[in-house]
Amino acid sequence: MNQAGLESPEMDAQPLYDWAPLTRLMLVGLLIAVGPLWWVRWRNRGASPLRRLQALTVLTLFLTFDLVLFGAFTRLTDSGLGCPDWPGCYGSASPVGAREEILAAQSAMPTGPVTHGKAWVEMIHRYLATSVGVLIIAMTASAWVQHRAWKRNTAVVESPSGQGALPAPSPVGSPWWPTLTLVWVCLQGAFGALTVTMKLFPAIVTLHLMGGLVLLALLCVQAVQHSRAAHGGKHVDLSSGMRAALWLTAGLVAAQVVLGGWVSTNYAVLACTTFPTCQGSWWPAMDFAQGFQIWRELGMLQDGSHISFGGLTAIHYVHRLMAYVVLAAIVWLAIRLRPHLGAQAQWLLGLAGLQLATGLSNVILDWPLLAAVLHTGGAAALVVVLTWAIAASRSVATLNEISAPKRAPRVIA
Repeated sequence: MNQAGLESPEMDAQPLYDWAPLTRLMLVGLLIAVGPLWWVRWRNRGASPLRRLQALTVLTLFLTFDLVLFGAFTRLTDSGLGCPDWPGCYGSASPVGAREEILAAQSAMPTGPVTHGKAWVEMIHRYLATSVGVLIIAMTASAWVQHRAWKRNTAVVESPSGQGALPAPSPVGSPWWPTLTLVWVCLQGAFGALTVTMKLFPAIVTLHLMGGLVLLALLCVQAVQHSRAAHGGKHVDLSSGMRAALWLTAGLVAAQVVLGGWVSTNYAVLACTTFPTCQGSWWPAMDFAQGFQIWRELGMLQDGSHISFGGLTAIHYVHRLMAYVVLAAIVWLAIRLRPHLGAQAQWLLGLAGLQLATGLSNVILDWPLLAAVLHTGGAAALVVVLTWAIAASRSVATLNEISAPKRAPRVIA
């Protein structure tokens, strides 16, 4: 898809930002959020406020994961510009109010970016994103209320040194975690707006994807904290080497997700349609300078020319080569983690298999929609599981590290 295919006279005439439907859009998001909020309240009736906050956090994490999947579906069905303005659709809160404008754009370009179906996909994505924002607001408010109640009623305990009193730790942890999450989801909304108004600018779309995964990680950390506090759990002890390997694998996965987002947003998946070779070669013709020129329009280079096939091949093949490294790291880590974090290890092995299967399906089966969405979902799930493992564990010195003789300092005369 190139930039010319994203433009039409109707899209050019529509202001990029039209704030008229903002209030109604927020109301729709609030109405959608009422269902999950009521379910948490009903499901945990009689439970402690901490238990309700834990349930709300887990549910918000689940719904945010669903939102990431639906965002992938929106992108992969070319629905990202189904409504060419923001936050509404041709200045309306739904495609119903914009049916005449959508019909005109669809008549001018029947296979273009604006159709009735694509408009509904895009607006449903915005409705769901707004409802997740409402849930995070509720999480933040609940955390601050419980934190303030703890500060008023907290008991103090004597410090081990006897040099004064220390307050008992807050059962909800720091309320700044959900506050940071709220700030982040607002930033994520801004990137969502730029995705539309900058007409699927690849760097912005990739950052929007990464922002969604960071949001998942923030929610996962809080879900683990609240679950541990509500059920009296403890951190799992890992050696410093194992913790370092866990962090390193998480970093590799993050880098691979960025590369995968760059492949998808540049529509470079079909640059290689064979496996394990690409275009019949182990090292096909590639243009790395074009492929990784970051700040440019979709399908174009900074000088206004079109990106070459060699540039798209470079984008695809770097992602493929990195996949070998990441899959090996995940499998090795999962095997080493099994005695300590069995559930996380099993998830990592299963997700590694899913990513391999869906990645091959994208190449060999001509990028089927289901496989493409599942590939994004698998990447998001890997981020969640690795964050879960990091948040549930802590680094401790092993017996060998404790007993290892320390090298005497050199004395320089």
